[in-house]
Amino acid sequence: SLLFFSVKLYHGVVLHASQDHATEETFTLCFSVLLDLCLISLISADSVRLLNGSSLCSGRLQVKSNQRWSSVCEDDFDLQDAEVICRELGCGPPLHLQGALYGEVEAPVWSREFQCGGHESALLDCRSSGSVRSSCSPGKAAGLTCSEPVRLVGGASHCAGTLEVRRGEWRPVAMEIWNLKDAAAVCGQMNCGSAVSVGNTQSSSQRSVWWVESLCVQAGYALKECASADHSSSTLDITCSGKSVRDII
Repeated sequence: SLLFFSVKLYHGVVLHASQDHATEETFTLCFSVLLDLCLISLISADSVRLLNGSSLCSGRLQVKSNQRWSSVCEDDFDLQDAEVICRELGCGPPLHLQGALYGEVEAPVWSREFQCGGHESALLDCRSSGSVRSSCSPGKAAGLTCSEPVRLVGGASHCAGTLEVRRGEWRPVAMEIWNLKDAAAVCGQMNCGSAVSVGNTQSSSQRSVWWVESLCVQAGYALKECASADHSSSTLDITCSGKSVRDII
């Protein structure tokens, strides 16, 4: 696993610092000029990354080998490969695979076809073909969108319950301020319609949580990019209006 260190600052004063383990690569900076509040989460780089997407879980695929990042051609990449990548990045299952969705191939190009079984923990653990590729046609850059690692548990359906985020492990979310606008982003990510209600549940003892800064969420970052390891006796509950795809199937 990878090691990350999180720091919260207010007017230059450290409010909270934590160290934890995770399986994804991320660097997040959330900054508010009005409150001078920063959340910085730094995780060491791994062997895959997604560029030019809306979050760490979407973008054009690049693979790192021998300290060099290489683009991947869509023809050398399939759903089972995508499942491994999404898992390695700490994201949910793959949603879309589309060439050039997040930009064209940039040299160098990864030279071999991946042959993952879908169960591997890292892309470079997968077998690869014996054939060698030296170029990739226009419009064929491997683009991938993984689902965000967010879920609601303990409710009447997958669209209601305690909010949990996965960063290496699943933990409930705690935060000081959360409104329906913030909750709507979660409901949308889960294909669960709009937000109906949001509240907090108090327990008698503290537990491990992901502390999420509302300013970071409001700035448009994904939940896991705004989360840092903490302990709290309060967790966040959300009810969305619609049904997720899993409820319909």
